[in-house]
Amino acid sequence: MRISVLRNGAALVTLALMLSITCGAAQQSPGPAVKAEVRPPEASPNDIDGPTMFATLCGYCHQDGGRAEGKGPKLAGSKRSDEYIIERIRNGKSGAMPAFGGTFSEGQIIAILAYIRTLEDNDN
Repeated sequence: MRISVLRNGAALVTLALMLSITCGAAQQSPGPAVKAEVRPPEASPNDIDGPTMFATLCGYCHQDGGRAEGKGPKLAGSKRSDEYIIERIRNGKSGAMPAFGGTFSEGQIIAILAYIRTLEDNDN
């Protein structure tokens, strides 16, 4: 099971890199100036596999899929705001958590947040 999760995670990272390279090349091609509508990124665990990404890179420290404390805190039932969690994933915490802003796309970060929000707090 662990090998399957790691392979799926590697496939997601490879796909994300291919998409970013393709999108970057498309943005650099000359053409008529078109004003793009700026919208915040949206994702759900169904759009991008948040649970697999979480298991691949976050699950080592946030035990039981984020449902229990490990090296990192339990995330199930977190009272932290979405913005706080997104910033923590992006920028990390010195000496405690690495920054994943260069690893995950904004959509992937949103998918991980969406996964975290599905976790039920079994302590209540």
